[in-house]
Amino acid sequence: MILDQEIPKFFDWFLQSLIVAFPVTIFCVAFFGWLIGFLISATRRGPVEGFYAVAKVIAGAVSDVVHFSLRRTIAMTMLAVRESLRRKVLIAFAVFVVVMLLAGWYLDVKSDQPARLYLSFVLTASNYLVLLLALFLSTFSLPNDFKNRTIHTIVTKPVRPLEIVLGRVLGFMFVGTVILAAMCLVSFFFVRSGLRHQHQFSVPEGQVASATKGQTTTDAHHHHTFELGTDGNGMTDVTAGHTHSVTKTADGIQVRPPSGMLQARVPKRGTLQFFDRSGKPGSGVNVGSEWMYRSYIEGGTLAAAVWTFENMTADRYPDGFELEKDIRVFRTHKGNIEKGIRGSIYLVNPNPAAKVKTSEEIPFVAREFVVDKQFIPRRLKAIEDGAVRDVDLFEALTHEGKLQVRILCSDPGQYFGMAPADVYVLDAEAPFWWNFVKGYIGIWLQMLLVTTFGVMFSTFLSGAVAMMATLSCIVIGFFPQFIVGVARGSIEGGGPTEALIRIVTQANLSTDLDLPNWGVNIIRALDFLFMQVMQVGANILPNYGDFNTAPWVAYGYNIEPALLGMHLLRGLAYFVVVSLVAYFFLKTREVAK
Repeated sequence: MILDQEIPKFFDWFLQSLIVAFPVTIFCVAFFGWLIGFLISATRRGPVEGFYAVAKVIAGAVSDVVHFSLRRTIAMTMLAVRESLRRKVLIAFAVFVVVMLLAGWYLDVKSDQPARLYLSFVLTASNYLVLLLALFLSTFSLPNDFKNRTIHTIVTKPVRPLEIVLGRVLGFMFVGTVILAAMCLVSFFFVRSGLRHQHQFSVPEGQVASATKGQTTTDAHHHHTFELGTDGNGMTDVTAGHTHSVTKTADGIQVRPPSGMLQARVPKRGTLQFFDRSGKPGSGVNVGSEWMYRSYIEGGTLAAAVWTFENMTADRYPDGFELEKDIRVFRTHKGNIEKGIRGSIYLVNPNPAAKVKTSEEIPFVAREFVVDKQFIPRRLKAIEDGAVRDVDLFEALTHEGKLQVRILCSDPGQYFGMAPADVYVLDAEAPFWWNFVKGYIGIWLQMLLVTTFGVMFSTFLSGAVAMMATLSCIVIGFFPQFIVGVARGSIEGGGPTEALIRIVTQANLSTDLDLPNWGVNIIRALDFLFMQVMQVGANILPNYGDFNTAPWVAYGYNIEPALLGMHLLRGLAYFVVVSLVAYFFLKTREVAK
């Protein structure tokens, strides 16, 4: 699931970043930038002249910031926009439209989760195309100007290096933003049209139509069954990740359009505590899974997983609430495969002195790898003094707004696997279109980072080298954990040199290299130095995976405002720091003097 990690409160994160992380980053960049500049200048001119040269550059930087002109920056931005249009960047959008037109032929229309498939496809396609566009635009612009000497036309004007850098970044971002907005609009209508379908009431051959039960026609490669209530209304079963409302009218039984395919659920999380098989507080069972994130409870015992939810009040949930769960099953014996593993839900009052301590059992059957919904009504049966009676959920079972949900596995010899994010209360439904836009904001932030780093490298490298350097930053940013694991030796296979030798010699990852000891030592020494540099880069460079919010949209969860705010501030911080680095690189070039 995408809710595996707890998102910190925005203001706590903001204060920590503002007071600690950002000032430390600025100080480190300024100090090491000054130190490297001084060492280079001292090598060329001597220590005294080198110090004065660096001081002159810093004084000039202060003057450039003070005399910064928004009008000249806008002029540089428009110049970058016109240059982008001359390079026919709109071809990227044309390619995207063609991909959308052909996508319907290759997407699996029989998928169990068609909405997730469509959303993942459009967001991933948009992400790759936009990042490639930003990569080529940002890395070849300035090097081509230096090569063709057209940069002299600009630097001879009263334009400062900072305005040139910002103008390039903002110009390329403007073009990329327009193209990304068009992709977002096309993608939205592509998803809506691709998932649109309508069922009709159907009577299976050889059966008699029932007044309360029925089946829909097969459309979009699936059908539903339904059961009507006494009021003539009902809901179909969940198939392909959605349902339909069904209504009995004078004209017959009508099946409404699908609901639940395009969602933006707002989950309320709780804290999880495990109880062992004797019913005492403890920990879950490890069934041998290498991923220790999820623990298991034993069936047929008092082992339980208990979630405590806060702010559970009648004002927030006047009719009751919807409990959503994603429970894993581990079988020690086959059992009845067709019926699944049974479980029980109890609503527990966290106050041990309460008169009503627990609700009556709410049975369910675990459904793996899907979000199983369980509606908890406000009026339910609870146990009081050994007797069962109807109670009000919020009056009898909550204490200071807190409510506990206890889940047990009913089948002996079977296990339920659960993690903190596997059970939650559906707090609200956010607008899907806005959640879809927020997913594209994450792509926009990645485009901002690629563009800023591309312009920075292009200030002192040739186009091809700048592109490779920016691409390396992207690769490191998408796989920082792997790089850190290789550097620390927790991943077998060694560094790049050792891995290359193993590929050529087809050696197993767990076997020693068939080389002399001195050769192995040299290879591992080179890999150690290289991976230390890579590890520093992984810690400094942005983690592009953190900005990817496509799973939130695809799995139907609302992208939390705190998460979006943190992403925006991180992107802005990298933009500011890298733009300043690019400014100093451009200012110290001969052409800029």
